[in-house]
Amino acid sequence: MSGILAVIPARGGSKGLPRKNILPLAGIPLIEHSIRLAKMCPEITRIVVSTDNTEIADIAQSKGAEVPFLRPQELAQDDTPILPVLRHALETLDPNRDQYDYLLSLEPTSPGRMPSDITQAVAKLENQSQADGIIGVHQPEYNVFWHSVIEKDGWLTDLFEEGAKFTRRQDIPTVYRLNACLFLWRAEFLRKPGQTNWRVGKHLIHEVPEKNFVHIDEQYELDKADLLIQHGFIQLPWLTEK
Repeated sequence: MSGILAVIPARGGSKGLPRKNILPLAGIPLIEHSIRLAKMCPEITRIVVSTDNTEIADIAQSKGAEVPFLRPQELAQDDTPILPVLRHALETLDPNRDQYDYLLSLEPTSPGRMPSDITQAVAKLENQSQADGIIGVHQPEYNVFWHSVIEKDGWLTDLFEEGAKFTRRQDIPTVYRLNACLFLWRAEFLRKPGQTNWRVGKHLIHEVPEKNFVHIDEQYELDKADLLIQHGFIQLPWLTEK
């Protein structure tokens, strides 16, 4: 295995929860959870934060991450896909294409993954040469085959027609919800010109237990995560490591 570049994408322009990437969670800035996680993973070669915001950059550097560039504004918009952001980091830091074979994206807003999740994801990708990447998922509490919609005529109907044939939970197909806990890609996949949609690739999954799934975009989600950590429902090893 060659090097793994860990990129923590953290732009400054959050509208739902302003400054969310540096708001406190369990007593430390939200972004620091991803930095501490990455430091606990021996597989990771380099930890870099991609941000357009100098305040985030200063905090990230003070917590031990590198911020070797400020992200261009055209890659820091509300509708900017993640792949061009990661490609920018990869091409900036490895222009000769000889340092990193993999790129791991760790979004600060999903702090519930564990070092073991990273280790297992790396092993899976190494062992499956046909895969372009590994995507973090979890099994949702409510299976989408039992979801419904309201038709134009006002009547309730199944979201999926075949959902009506499943009457027992044990018979319903297992479904997975994509989450932002981790994205691990081969560098060669990210470097493809014009690549903006990761779904065109071949991906394996890494399942994160639902109890560890946290995604923070709103204040109530931050407050909920704080309570879950405070009461021990989510145990983050970097908070207890001496």
